[in-house]
Amino acid sequence: MTNLGKALKGLALMNDELDVTSKALFDGKIPPPWMKRSFPSLKPVGSYIKEVQERVQFFNDWIDKGEPVVFWIPGFFFTQAFLTASKQNYARRYTVEIDKMMEFVVKDGAEELKEPPKDGVYAKGIFIEACKWDEDNHVLGESDPKVLFTHFPAIWMFPTELEKIKPTKTYNCPLYKTTDRRGVLSTTGHSTNFVCDIRVPVDCDAAHWTRRGVAMFLALPE
Repeated sequence: MTNLGKALKGLALMNDELDVTSKALFDGKIPPPWMKRSFPSLKPVGSYIKEVQERVQFFNDWIDKGEPVVFWIPGFFFTQAFLTASKQNYARRYTVEIDKMMEFVVKDGAEELKEPPKDGVYAKGIFIEACKWDEDNHVLGESDPKVLFTHFPAIWMFPTELEKIKPTKTYNCPLYKTTDRRGVLSTTGHSTNFVCDIRVPVDCDAAHWTRRGVAMFLALPE
């Protein structure tokens, strides 16, 4: 930004990168040179900068106040690594192989969570599209009229063995970083957008929510 300011004043050469950055900022978009080193985002530049500040504040609070009870999961650049770290902690504690399945329990009322779980993590900050969470019945429910996205409650994410999972009616809801619903494989072997599938309780056939296009997101394009 310093170089761009100088270039606009005629004190420095306006190269291609600065020109692209200047045009993107004028249009209210995130400059492509920034996105090369950034987390995925579809937001306008104003909302993007606000999110960057929120992410910095999240980690500053973690440093100053200690590990949070409930993690604001959109704040992580590499969300998959955070979940893998949870599996690593579980593997070390119980001396088992790390390749365990991740189980999910929806926790109604994040403000009531005062202590961290023994295994896994509590995560918040997730949005869901094309449905809502029915707290009374603890299942997915139909969206309210003209409401596309809603906040999803905190989720307890913890590793467990496949044989210990009780057979229940669930929908494997895909979790993405943005509403783009697509990504590419990075050098780590993970998608740049898709995070994981989250098993959510339902009271009807899972195909119903598949046809609805129900998915979760860590950020909205606002």
